[in-house]
Amino acid sequence: MTWPIAVAVLIAAITHASWNALAHAIDDKLQAFTLVGLGGGIGGLALVLLAPLPHADAWPFLLGSVVIHVTYQTLLMKSFKLGDFSQMYPIARGTAPLVVTLLAAVFVGEVPNAWQTAGVVLASCGLAGVALWGLRGGGERPKWPALAAAVCTGLAIASYTVVDGVGVRDSGTALGYCGWLLLLQGWQIPLYALHRERGAFLGWLRPVWVRGLAGGLLSLAAYGLVLWAQTKGDLAPISALRESSIIVGAVFGTVFFNERFGRSRLIGALVMVAGIGLMLHSG
Repeated sequence: MTWPIAVAVLIAAITHASWNALAHAIDDKLQAFTLVGLGGGIGGLALVLLAPLPHADAWPFLLGSVVIHVTYQTLLMKSFKLGDFSQMYPIARGTAPLVVTLLAAVFVGEVPNAWQTAGVVLASCGLAGVALWGLRGGGERPKWPALAAAVCTGLAIASYTVVDGVGVRDSGTALGYCGWLLLLQGWQIPLYALHRERGAFLGWLRPVWVRGLAGGLLSLAAYGLVLWAQTKGDLAPISALRESSIIVGAVFGTVFFNERFGRSRLIGALVMVAGIGLMLHSG
């Protein structure tokens, strides 16, 4: 992984944590993800009109990814509803890198070298430290339904990461692939919300529409950068580096949602940074 790729993925990580924080800040999660879907779909439509059509070989992966992404959004919506942002977001994102490493080795033939393996493992250990800190904090029992939803979200993330990694390489156009992906997945949750709210739909969205649509556009920017990076580098280190968004998410949880950061999370963050350094050294 070269430095330009690393910088693009780090920008994507910050952007990704930002749209997740915007979604979490909206109390009604269906309302939040309806607007995120609409914002991403509008941005996707603009890309579809401007970018080339993806090659035919990419479409099975693209359509499969749409299904996985809708599943991921549903699980993420559930985990945000059940648990704190500064724990659910790290657990969901932190589950993915090691699973992506395994799937990429088995299905894509990307067997990591020694530096990449060490970096991914070390970064994943740091991510786990950030994610699992305080799970039993304050003497409270863990919120197992929230934890299960977050872990399943992480497995969905790993699945679409590998599917999109193959699909975008076959597409011949990262922008076109991203545009069609966001356009096709963006309307599904809004259609469900429209059916549920019926005539009150616009009034229901009006109080938070700016934040929600901004989150959707940020999600488009974040994943567009990741898709471009996946055409240039291996999936496993890109996935691990992308999940540095966990640190940003933990900071957002502390600053905006009054959720403690703590010494253990700081140590986990430093371990993750060391893992990222090893991954960059491998390039």
